[in-house]
Amino acid sequence: MYSVSRSLYRAGFLVAFAAAALTVGCGKKTVAPPPAPPAPAPAPARPTVTLQASPSSVNTGESSTLSWNSTDATQLSIDPGVGAVPAQGTAKVTPSDTTTYTITASGPGGSTSATATVSVNAPPPPPPAPAGPSEDELFLREVRDASFDYDKADIRPDARTALSKTADFLKAHPSIKVTIEGHCDERGSTEYNLGLGDRRASAVKQYLVSLGISADRLSTVSFGKEKPFCVEHNEACWQQNRRAISSKLTDPLHPVRRHDRLVTKSAARPGKPLPPRGSLIRVEVVPLACMIFVGCSAALIHLQPCGVP
Repeated sequence: MYSVSRSLYRAGFLVAFAAAALTVGCGKKTVAPPPAPPAPAPAPARPTVTLQASPSSVNTGESSTLSWNSTDATQLSIDPGVGAVPAQGTAKVTPSDTTTYTITASGPGGSTSATATVSVNAPPPPPPAPAGPSEDELFLREVRDASFDYDKADIRPDARTALSKTADFLKAHPSIKVTIEGHCDERGSTEYNLGLGDRRASAVKQYLVSLGISADRLSTVSFGKEKPFCVEHNEACWQQNRRAISSKLTDPLHPVRRHDRLVTKSAARPGKPLPPRGSLIRVEVVPLACMIFVGCSAALIHLQPCGVP
């Protein structure tokens, strides 16, 4: 009886052990959690760059120095005219005009830029050219008188030289018209010297025409001995009075006369008697005016606009 019980006990223990093992073997397995993912790498830093110009204002031909500094950049370039540059440095530039320089910095984190302007001052204007002589001043300086021998109207060699200079001036100023005045010394009658002065003025006119000056630019008048340049009574003085001079006639009412021989009054005016019969020497008609040359004792010139009584 005892041995049977012992056998049953053993059998029950084995069954219980087998059931426990089966229960453990058939239970759900526990799965370990997956490892955590690695942390993401940090984003590359964006490049930074600065650019300066010193001095920022220069005169033409002067230089300025560009200086720059950058971080997180692998490539840098400065335009215009400089090109690729290191991460920091300086460069000298000499712009001809005001120029804005741009530095571009690139790297894994992107690109950025900075600018600096160099202003080029315009050179000061040149000083104004000195004012040249006026046409009237040139006339008085360049036009020459022609001198004559006693009682002659022939063009002397020295007069040819003087008149050649006058012709050169008139060719260079084709708008100028002149009146050639014939003068004499005090010897001889008034009537004779008026005729001699007329011949001298005509001889000068013909000589200028032979040098290429148009005759319609030249008019003549004789003052005889009535307008002396020198009033002494000797040969040196008389020689100065035996001459033909040219007066510029751009405005008939305001002629430019050499040696201050300007006459503005008339011997014949409205309400005054005319000079004696036969004293009229010539009448010259020029644009916009009528010129009446009178050989009276004063040998004055009357300039009167056309159509004015």
